Amino acid sequence: MSWSETTIKLPGRLGAALGAALAAQALAWWRSIYLTAILLVLIASPSSYQKRGRAMLAQQIYAQTAPVLLGFTALAALLCAVIARIVIVTAQSYGLSRYAQDLVVRVMVIELIPLTAALFVAMRCTIPAGVQVVQMRTQGLLGQWAARGIDPIRAALVPRAAAGVFAAITLAALSCIVALVTVYLSVYGFSVAGFATYTRIFGQIFTPSLTLVFVLKTWFFSLTVAVMPLASAMYTPIALHQRGGSELGGFARMFAVLLLIEVISLMGNYY
Repeated sequence: MSWSETTIKLPGRLGAALGAALAAQALAWWRSIYLTAILLVLIASPSSYQKRGRAMLAQQIYAQTAPVLLGFTALAALLCAVIARIVIVTAQSYGLSRYAQDLVVRVMVIELIPLTAALFVAMRCTIPAGVQVVQMRTQGLLGQWAARGIDPIRAALVPRAAAGVFAAITLAALSCIVALVTVYLSVYGFSVAGFATYTRIFGQIFTPSLTLVFVLKTWFFSLTVAVMPLASAMYTPIALHQRGGSELGGFARMFAVLLLIEVISLMGNYY
């Protein structure tokens, strides 16, 4: 084959490879959206919480929440104490002490804590849960359930997705309380003298619109980290899992959705 023929065929091969990659990504996104819709319907269905379903759900909630609760609480307290001290000292050096508490609460409680809790749950809970689903597919367990008339999605994915949502919301709520207490102690110490001022600042920050955006953001964060690793585990071909490329692609899609939710929340809060 001559050099001119090679240069003519090369763009065609690149175009075909690019088209295949885009088609694969589009299919992966569609499967994530499709599985999200199915899981939301099944989670809201009373039939998913029969005796067997309740037992599996309780087991998954405990497995995904209890082991990480103490460690994440300590991490959130340490992170909040360090950031609060840095912001307060910096604000005092510029004569902006009156804005320090407002800034710390907005940065940590509204923006940083929900995203940190979601990523922590993804790394410690939902991505390992997705690995369990891959192992079940590899062992043929899901196919055996389907042959016996048991819905694999209801039996394997619904408890893990619901537990992931519960874990993310629980850690976010707990870490917000820890952050508020840590900020208060960083500013006023172990004294109740600043409680009235602190609660007034808190009330001025958490307006109804901002509270709504905060709740929705936390919910969508938890839904994203709970569903997208399971979608990747359920629908990606086993051969791709064995090569180790599916986890990175699923994490990239999950992070992109988290970033999009964060951008939309910032627009809702400050524009």
